[in-house]
Amino acid sequence: MKANELTKSGAEPYRYRPVLFFVLAYLFTWMFWIPAIFVPGNPGAVLMLIGLLAPAVVSTMFVLMSKSELLKKDLKIKLIGLYKVKWLNVLLAVLQFAGIVACSILLSLLFGQPLSQFSFTEDFSFTGVGIAGAFLTVTVASIIEEVGWKGYCEDSIGAYMNWFWESMIFGTVWSLWHLPLLFIPGTYQAGLMVSPLYVVNFFVSGIPLGFIITWVYLASDRSILACMIYHLFVNFMQEKIAMTPETKCVETLVVTAVAAVIVLMNREMFFGTGHVGRLLETRYGES
Repeated sequence: MKANELTKSGAEPYRYRPVLFFVLAYLFTWMFWIPAIFVPGNPGAVLMLIGLLAPAVVSTMFVLMSKSELLKKDLKIKLIGLYKVKWLNVLLAVLQFAGIVACSILLSLLFGQPLSQFSFTEDFSFTGVGIAGAFLTVTVASIIEEVGWKGYCEDSIGAYMNWFWESMIFGTVWSLWHLPLLFIPGTYQAGLMVSPLYVVNFFVSGIPLGFIITWVYLASDRSILACMIYHLFVNFMQEKIAMTPETKCVETLVVTAVAAVIVLMNREMFFGTGHVGRLLETRYGES
């Protein structure tokens, strides 16, 4: 059965369940991450990996256990529909974030931060897994997270409101999802605990970044692959460019300014409501 036939077949539109999704995603992540606080070494790393997988598993189960053929088709297209990716837009987003990092470092010079930040770090910020393991972790995290967040989560919020408020809510919930990592030795987040400012900055920074990722997602017709590429580049830049914690606070201000410009330049995308209540049907051309 074709997509347009599915939308016109008289079946009830799929009803997204964002609250249940977040409850389960948090539950199945934190039930592994919290024990990892007290379990050192490889067993703790395994617990962290399992917790990282939770949003993707929950997202996939929501789709597969639904009775909506459109929802299942939609996930498949978002995952493997390479023809949907606007590669020029992805490249622009990547170059844009590189510019954000460069601008942040230059601005930080005004506050006494060193020019040597324009260099690569020798190691990753988290410890205990080696360089190869750390690179693999960054890569897997970028891929797996986006399967969860873009496979179901963002659409489940966006189905009920415009993408501006969706980005605000998603950025907040996504940031807070990382909370247990603050207490797991060796993680990037645990390294921020030397200062309350660094901790607050980490959680606040996820909100404007959420707007940019939403833009990448929507501009490529809701492609998960496009978001994976962007997320991987962001993670790599945050890990391997030798920015100081103070400069990352400056970076949050720059990211916020860029996100504001993106929203203003894409008002119809962020403030349009034509998709509300019929996200899948709108995508697949129901008249």
